[in-house]
Amino acid sequence: MPVEITWWGHATCAIRDSGIRVLTDPLFARRLAHLRRRRGALPAPGARHADLALVSHLHADHLHLPSLARLAPGTRLLVPRGARRAVPGLRRLTHLRIGEVAPGDRTRVGDLLVRAVSARHDGRRLPFGPHRSPALGYVVEGEARTYFAGDTGLFDGMAEEVGPVDVALLPVGGWGPFLGEGHLDPGRAARALARLAPHSAVPVHYGTYWPIGMDGVRPHEFHAPGDEFVRLAAEHAPGVTVHRLGHGESVRLEVAR
Repeated sequence: MPVEITWWGHATCAIRDSGIRVLTDPLFARRLAHLRRRRGALPAPGARHADLALVSHLHADHLHLPSLARLAPGTRLLVPRGARRAVPGLRRLTHLRIGEVAPGDRTRVGDLLVRAVSARHDGRRLPFGPHRSPALGYVVEGEARTYFAGDTGLFDGMAEEVGPVDVALLPVGGWGPFLGEGHLDPGRAARALARLAPHSAVPVHYGTYWPIGMDGVRPHEFHAPGDEFVRLAAEHAPGVTVHRLGHGESVRLEVAR
């Protein structure tokens, strides 16, 4: 059975594997604080259906309460350990089955096994206060092994902790002209790809949201990371097939083990 990946923009992907639909970092907003969605239409309501939703960390463009509130009753939601304490609004989402996980935890959903793995990123909701919630990546194991990196920097031991994977969904940009510590740009993402050595990769986390009023400020930083990642991945990891998707586009991958 093929595995299908759909990119809805930013870090939001739909993974369909073994008859289970997984959403990553659901964000279905035209505007978020000072950010405006500049590319890609919002998904139709049916596209928001999921059996399982994964949240990588607590930043508002990854843990977006209004988007999570639109998930169907009974949807399972995995969030980083301590999220309900740090984000009280999660407690009001009583229609969801929320579980907290940390690196090393495993969750079974139908025929899928979901492993939480480490990420190198500031996992706090706000840029101050104690670090109580980890930033995470996830490996979804079914017909394929799909790695969703969330937000992360490149770190020693990444490939060993993630393990062998067939598909890597890697962030390659951000929502502003500068990337701080704990992010992958196209070059670092290409080096991560060489370490992970999956069969296929999809670049995410770029070209969707941009600060209001900055349309004319270094606009190439908004849309260029996807193409730059494709170019650098061919240099660093020539054996990996990179699928640069447009917003709302899907790719079906046949995985041979």
